[in-house]
Amino acid sequence: MAKTKFILPGPETVTISGQTIDKLLRAGDGDAALLYLYILKTRGQSTSDEAAGALGYSAGAIAGAMDVLSRLGLIKLDDDRSGSEPAARVPEVAPVAQEPCAVVTGPSRDAESAALKQSAPVAEPRNYSIDEIGREAAPGSNFAMVVEETQRSLGKILSPDELQRLFGIYDGLRLPAEVILLLVTHCISESRHSGGGRMPSLRNIEKAAYTWEREGIFSLDRAEEYLKALDLRRSVRGEIKRVLQIYDRDFIASEKRCVDAWIANGFGADAVEIAYDRTVIKTGKLAWEYMDSIMNSWHSKNLHTPKEILEKDGRTNGKGTRAQPGDANKKFGAPNHEEIQRMERLLRKMKEE
Repeated sequence: MAKTKFILPGPETVTISGQTIDKLLRAGDGDAALLYLYILKTRGQSTSDEAAGALGYSAGAIAGAMDVLSRLGLIKLDDDRSGSEPAARVPEVAPVAQEPCAVVTGPSRDAESAALKQSAPVAEPRNYSIDEIGREAAPGSNFAMVVEETQRSLGKILSPDELQRLFGIYDGLRLPAEVILLLVTHCISESRHSGGGRMPSLRNIEKAAYTWEREGIFSLDRAEEYLKALDLRRSVRGEIKRVLQIYDRDFIASEKRCVDAWIANGFGADAVEIAYDRTVIKTGKLAWEYMDSIMNSWHSKNLHTPKEILEKDGRTNGKGTRAQPGDANKKFGAPNHEEIQRMERLLRKMKEE
């Protein structure tokens, strides 16, 4: 069978540095990688709406991918242009505007967490020699303890490639030994929960480590705080999933980004339920972009609880009364507790007679 060669036409050729490729590969986010390629190809001469159309993504997916690229240092948000919204800027590439479903940072966000992110060391991936790793893994050293505990937790001896990745987390990302061990334990728990009991690969642990580095997790206290927030977000995410009547599948990536943005902006499942009811009444279905526009509108007005929403952004249900959470989901034949109590009283009266 003849071998096929793939040749890029001259005008379409773009150049990406090896470091940029490594960053994209380590991030493991396909949406972000495709958006970055699209920005390079068009030299930024297109809007995010056009990018969404060309890639077949929602506005929320584009916003989430932009957030990943920004965290990786591959784009910058440019706020200097008067009369325009923040835009993504890539070296020698014009900006692309940010769209909804990105987390809107408000005054309630933790300032200490933001400071930690800014002070976190930015590590460039590199290859370590066997001698370098061997010196750091000398008996009694912190890295030797990390290797020993990681092998014990994973139930296997690490390969040379896996040692490279683990040492990259320790030396390149500068995560303390105790934080790395908590990270490994967390990854094992997550993998057992969602991966059918399988152990995580070092590649997955490395990917999680990059997230922790970006989030400024360099102490046990910060790690425990992050994991508690993660558990809370997962719990609220599950409540929102039930409110949206999604039972037979998980959220896809773009949906999860939207939901996590709502949670980060201070919304609970009860507020989401009101937005869902209004969305279904208006569109007849779960329309993510329409629903996200409702949530962003409330956030801009600092309305987050059902009480605040119904008092200041209340709407009627067509009968002169205010719509309440769950009204759109009531079905014919659903139990009416007041009617049941009335019937019980009537039956008791009939027996007495």
